[in-house]
Amino acid sequence: MNPLHAVLHYLLLLIAFAARIYSFILVIRIIISWINPDPYNPVIRFLYSITDPVLDLFRRLLPIRIGMFDLSPLVVFGLLYLIERLATLLLVRLPRVFL
Repeated sequence: MNPLHAVLHYLLLLIAFAARIYSFILVIRIIISWINPDPYNPVIRFLYSITDPVLDLFRRLLPIRIGMFDLSPLVVFGLLYLIERLATLLLVRLPRVFL
């Protein structure tokens, strides 16, 4: 196997895996936000510190709200899905490029 092929393969796997993990973290953050958690809890602070920068970016760029519901997580989920699918598609097509 070509070294460049191996590096690209593992890089695409890492990107797809990171997108999937971030999606799960975002789901946990959304569910926790419904129950009004203790803001001083270290786990809650960690979740918010990881997800708030991305969500705040999309809240500023696309202020999508319906009543009191913030729909910016849906935009982030869509973007993460596209990133994961693109990485997976490139993983499938990568061997054909290097043949």
